[in-house]
Amino acid sequence: MRNNVTPLISLFLSCGLILPTLHSATGELSYSFPEEMKRGSVVGNIARDLGLDRSRLAARKAHFDTEENRKQYCDINVNNGDLVVAERIDRESLCGKKPSCILQLELVLENPLELQRISINVQDVNDNSPLFKKDVLKMEIHESTHKGTRFSLDEAHDADIGENAVKSYSLQSNDHFILNIETQPGGRKHCELVLENELDRETQQEMNLLLIAVDGGSPQRSATVSIRVTVLDANDNAPVFSQAVYKASLPENSPLDTILITVSASDADEGVNGEVMYELDHVSENSNVFSLNSKTGEVRVVAPIDYEQESSYEIRISAKDGLGLASYCTLIIDITDVNDNPPVVSLKSLVNPIQENVLPGSEVGIITVQDRDSDNNRQVKLSIHPHAPFKLVPSIKNYYSIVTTGELDRESTADYDITITATDEGSPPLSSSKRIQLSIADVNDNPPVFEEQSYSVYVAENNKPGSTLCSVTARDPDWRQNGTVNYSLLPSKFSGDPVSSYLSINGDTGSIHALRSFDYEQFRSFEVRIMARDHGSPPLSSNVTVSVFIMDVNDNSPQILYPAPEGNSFMTELVPKAAQGGSLVSKVIAVDKDSGQNAWLSYHIIKSTDPGLFTIGLHSGEMRTQRDISDSDNMKQNIIIAVKDNGQPSLSATCAVYLLISDNLADVPELKDMQSYDDKSAKLTSYLIIALVSVSTFFLTFIVIVLGVRFCRRRKPRLLFDSAVAIPSAYLPPNYAEVDATGTLRSTYNYDTYLTTGSRTSDFKFARSYNGNTLPAGQTLRKTPEDLGDLFGEPEGSPEPPGCLAVPNFERARQHGYTQTNPIREDVLPGTEVGIINVHDEDSDSNRQVRCSIEQNIPLKLVPSIKNYYSLVTTDKLDRELVTNYNITILATDEGSPPMTSTKTFKLSVADVNDNPPVFAEQAYKAHVSENNKRGSTVCSVTARNPDWRQNGTVFFSLLPGTINGARVSSFVSIIGDTGVIQVVKSFDYEQFRSFKFGVNARDIGSPPPSSNVAVIAVDADSAQNAWLSYNIIQSTDPGNFTIGLHSGEIRTQRDISETDNMKHNLIVAVKVNPTLSVTCTIHLLISDNLSEVPELKDLSYDDNNPQLTFYLIITLVLVSMLFLTFIAIIIGVRFCHKTKPRMLFDGAVAIPGAGGRNTATLRSAYNYDGYLTTGSRTSDFKFVRSYNDATLPADLTLRKK
Repeated sequence: MRNNVTPLISLFLSCGLILPTLHSATGELSYSFPEEMKRGSVVGNIARDLGLDRSRLAARKAHFDTEENRKQYCDINVNNGDLVVAERIDRESLCGKKPSCILQLELVLENPLELQRISINVQDVNDNSPLFKKDVLKMEIHESTHKGTRFSLDEAHDADIGENAVKSYSLQSNDHFILNIETQPGGRKHCELVLENELDRETQQEMNLLLIAVDGGSPQRSATVSIRVTVLDANDNAPVFSQAVYKASLPENSPLDTILITVSASDADEGVNGEVMYELDHVSENSNVFSLNSKTGEVRVVAPIDYEQESSYEIRISAKDGLGLASYCTLIIDITDVNDNPPVVSLKSLVNPIQENVLPGSEVGIITVQDRDSDNNRQVKLSIHPHAPFKLVPSIKNYYSIVTTGELDRESTADYDITITATDEGSPPLSSSKRIQLSIADVNDNPPVFEEQSYSVYVAENNKPGSTLCSVTARDPDWRQNGTVNYSLLPSKFSGDPVSSYLSINGDTGSIHALRSFDYEQFRSFEVRIMARDHGSPPLSSNVTVSVFIMDVNDNSPQILYPAPEGNSFMTELVPKAAQGGSLVSKVIAVDKDSGQNAWLSYHIIKSTDPGLFTIGLHSGEMRTQRDISDSDNMKQNIIIAVKDNGQPSLSATCAVYLLISDNLADVPELKDMQSYDDKSAKLTSYLIIALVSVSTFFLTFIVIVLGVRFCRRRKPRLLFDSAVAIPSAYLPPNYAEVDATGTLRSTYNYDTYLTTGSRTSDFKFARSYNGNTLPAGQTLRKTPEDLGDLFGEPEGSPEPPGCLAVPNFERARQHGYTQTNPIREDVLPGTEVGIINVHDEDSDSNRQVRCSIEQNIPLKLVPSIKNYYSLVTTDKLDRELVTNYNITILATDEGSPPMTSTKTFKLSVADVNDNPPVFAEQAYKAHVSENNKRGSTVCSVTARNPDWRQNGTVFFSLLPGTINGARVSSFVSIIGDTGVIQVVKSFDYEQFRSFKFGVNARDIGSPPPSSNVAVIAVDADSAQNAWLSYNIIQSTDPGNFTIGLHSGEIRTQRDISETDNMKHNLIVAVKVNPTLSVTCTIHLLISDNLSEVPELKDLSYDDNNPQLTFYLIITLVLVSMLFLTFIAIIIGVRFCHKTKPRMLFDGAVAIPGAGGRNTATLRSAYNYDGYLTTGSRTSDFKFVRSYNDATLPADLTLRKK
């Protein structure tokens, strides 16, 4: 089969159209091969003929593009490039009678995209024999027919073409007819039967002829048909058509049974010879499409007409009269195209997913559009919906490239769902669409972006190593590893150390941890650069600056610069005797390494030789005289000063200042080793303090013991009368009857009575019944279910009393009555009764004995009461903030066999009580405010929570009354009552005051409204730095003789003083603060060697205030001791008086006979009480509710016996 294939390469000139991205073919490759080749037969080698690389055919995805719903007759072997037969090809079914049968194939190759057009010429093979329409052709010929008359015969039809079609006809030899063959246009053979010799009906009425049709193929094929000729009488006129050729036009898709045309033929003969019959005379496929009415000549449509399958038809029609004479005409039908085929969009190639960084104009797919209609009906317009960064670019033939029109961004749009719509130009226009989904592949094109441009972290000094300072967060909109962010510290140094020795960062979470404890005094802030990097390729990163600010903690005590506490230097200040009150004596200079309020220093005199002589400025440290110095004042003054900061807790330092009062420095003796305080005086003071504390403690302990004993005795009742001895019935009054259920109390009711005189109420307690089993009294307590219903109310729709629980049995335990206090206040005490229930069982004996229990673990229990009543009491404190409702289920079980049970569930609500004060989120608030602040600006906000309900939990804030520098707090700050926002009312001045403290009250609106207070401290945040002083000597009499400490202010000699130095020196000292502000002062120094002649310094004695303190302690100790002894004497006297006073007894047993009859009693009328007595009770209670007698008479005996 391979030798039968002839490869032909036809070159076509390019039209000058160069497409940007599609590599089109510059020539066309043609192959010819016969039909009916077997599947897999090799037609040719496309790779060799086109010069393609065979090894890359598979990589370039070489394949043939075929239209939809059409078979793929050929395929390419991507391994070797051979063109092989994929399906058996039948040329007749594929191309019909067309002279050439050419299949157009389009070879598509990708990477780069290339299109090659290949033509396949299918050659005809003689595989079809000629075929006659009928097996027997019947002809009727009149005997009067002249010689040479021609009779048309039906042609044989051969599906093959060319040489393989019908080539010739032959007629079997006979005496009357010969065969005439004519070649029609198009090569078709038409045969006629020619009468060679006249017919004689009388001689031969019928004859049979054999017609043979032979094609030109090799080997030849043939077909035969029998011609049966019947000789008739003479009929000398044949039918004649009005037109030799009829033409008609028919639109495709015309309805069935549509009349296309009517042909007509006439016959001059009469009778049967003049009747014309029409029939189709050509064997073809047309007979299945059109039908002919044999009588009327109407041609109708009987099958669907499709222009795309056949555009024209040619039909031969014969008209015969009754005796067989015939004439012929040709009907040519032109089919007009109708726009009945919508365009079809096919996706040929698609790059999916698309990298988001592709350049605009990149090709991402190829589509083709086919419309089977013709002319304008096949002109197609394409559009893309919705709006997307893609467009269609025409390529060769009906191919279009999908290219990008702009940059793609997966973070904005990850997928595109585009629809390509194809619309033709027919009327009406038809359209179809193709949906294409494109995914965008992520490219690492976005660096991580931090949520903030910079981060500020405030951390208190002395923090714990490993503590978390803050967390930085960076977002990367890329996908998967491209969007996974890792954090790291950028290398840098701070104070000579790498920053990684101070901080560490969690690479996954961005949490920053401190690796060491920070010291505010070493450094107050530093910066670190954090890098956030993704895991893409290549990785992208971004940086952010984290500023770490160290907040001061009060961890440094004040440092006293003057007077210097260290060294062996001896410094004494000289105070002139003429100094008046308010004169500046000296100044204590101290600094604190802390800042803010932690560095806010205050100065206090804690010990002084003369406490009323000197005072010190609270914040300035200036020591001044409180009064004029007199001659009686000690010459030596020793003062101990404490310097405290304002931190929490406060730290302090102390120093000693030595003052010498003198007017004449020339006579002052040399000062050496000033003595300190007298140790003996200090020891005596300590002993007196210890003795005073011991006596006071013993006194208070004694008072507490006496009160405790007194309280315990009051709780014990006095046993004034004991009537527990059984009284014989013989001694009972006459009307004290022993009759059951009748008027008097039985003798078995003998109880312990505890009666006192002067009581407002009298209590009668049944301590224990002396009768083991008492009979029920008829009138003790009797309540029916109807009474309980009236008392507690019945639930709507229930005929039973409230709380009734029924067991599905005729004998049942049920709860007859229930009443409760609902809701219960949460502040009720444990043991409070909150409800009463009644249980009744209609059985008898032990079957009606009922036990009640609560199944849940709740602070409630059931306490048996009278008869079948139970009290529901609390067992513990309630807290509505923990539990607001209790669903209580009471289980009642009788003691029958089997036991029957019933349950009752009810809801008990706990009412809120205003028992929780508001609680501030912090114990104290600190706010830093810069001076010269704007009025109305917010200082801070306080927050308090209250767990109570509704108005009890609604918090309102207010300022507590107070003053700041003599003015009300409300003139400095204000607070919004609902939100707790604190605002300033005026502008602050640091030089007037540096800090102040005020209280805020949080109060709820419950009743009573509890409240909480919190302290708010406002300080100037810059106070420490602004108060840091530096000292400089700007002018001196002898510049090289003295120097001053930069921060201490101590003036010292730089060298030894010589005789040549001036006796008087003047120094001008400048004191500077930050920011640069300064003040100057002048110091006068006198150089002298002789101080021994100063009379005021002789026999200096240290007279402090220790004697006064000792005197006060002695007086206090004597007073406390005397008070203790007096108290003991009073206690003993009162106790002795009480023992001599006789007890007053109370007689309540005077019998007053009652009226006779049922239910009367012998008890006195003064003892008429409500009684609640039950049978079978372990304890019986009898309560004196109120005595009906206004007065009782005292008697020596409780019960008189006659």
